[in-house]
Amino acid sequence: MPQNPIDLRSDTVTRPTPAMLEAMVHAPVGDDVFGEDPSINALQEYAANLFGMEAALFCSSGTQTNQIAIKVHTQPGDEVICDALSHIYLYEGGGIASNSGASVRLLQGHYGRFTAQDVRKNINDDNVHYPASRLVSIENTVNKGGGACWDFEELKAIKAVCTENKLAFHLDGARLFNALVAKNETAKQYGGLFDTISICLSKGLGAPVGSLLLGSKEHLYKARRIRKAMGGGMRQAGFIAAAGLYALQNNIERLAQDHRNAQQVEQVLNQANWIEKVYPVETNIVIFQVHPQFAPSSLIQKLEEAGIKAISMGGQLLRFVFHLEQSQEDIAKLCETLEKIKL
Repeated sequence: MPQNPIDLRSDTVTRPTPAMLEAMVHAPVGDDVFGEDPSINALQEYAANLFGMEAALFCSSGTQTNQIAIKVHTQPGDEVICDALSHIYLYEGGGIASNSGASVRLLQGHYGRFTAQDVRKNINDDNVHYPASRLVSIENTVNKGGGACWDFEELKAIKAVCTENKLAFHLDGARLFNALVAKNETAKQYGGLFDTISICLSKGLGAPVGSLLLGSKEHLYKARRIRKAMGGGMRQAGFIAAAGLYALQNNIERLAQDHRNAQQVEQVLNQANWIEKVYPVETNIVIFQVHPQFAPSSLIQKLEEAGIKAISMGGQLLRFVFHLEQSQEDIAKLCETLEKIKL
């Protein structure tokens, strides 16, 4: 394999740019467990203002922010309503059970998106035989749905159902900024709709580590206590918070280029005779299903021999994720490589 492969396994593989590193090097720091790290405080204030929410809490990962939010909103024996493709259910180590002791009601949506009517039909009656429905969680964009974006009007309808039935509403916004750019929406629209929002800084935004949980002061006071109990106090973490602040201030609009790259590759894949299906591409993720006669492992090997890294999504599905480290030369090479692959 060439020395510098084109790494399409995830947008988490990005490394800080020189400008981001410069911001990190010069970041003022303090003890965040005492609330005294100025760089973390600046990041939290910036993010809360961006979404029009009262407070934010810097954490190590999106899994941590999601799991803290679930514990904020539930008690053991309560139930979380989410889609069967949700990251909180599939890829967070069984955290809903181990951290919160909560049950899960899985909805079968469309590329990970369900409707207000789906929620209404799956709220449990007030009956001692059933877990108490407490929380609805959605993921935007939907990772396993191929980077699918939600319709904001449907989210408003779900919020109305939540309000009517006294359910909390959480957003796993690991790639929310991709959705905002793709749909020409604003952070404040989402801040006005959800009780809590998790946003990730280490994906398309390019920071090396970190996520934020946003919500009311009341929810975030409780969240800080839960973070401490999970071992999430990071002391002088302002060096990495500075990278997150730089990402929010400089790397949002450029996500549109990742979307264009993904759409260019989608067109090539749709012409390939070894492709069964390509999920609709809206943002920076391309999930595609290879022909049953084609072993996904052999395709991954072919790509690796050409200096391209991809990842399996189970069965016949593979995934490319586009991010700031791909040049136009990289995209041209990827397209050329894909065009040469034959059954």
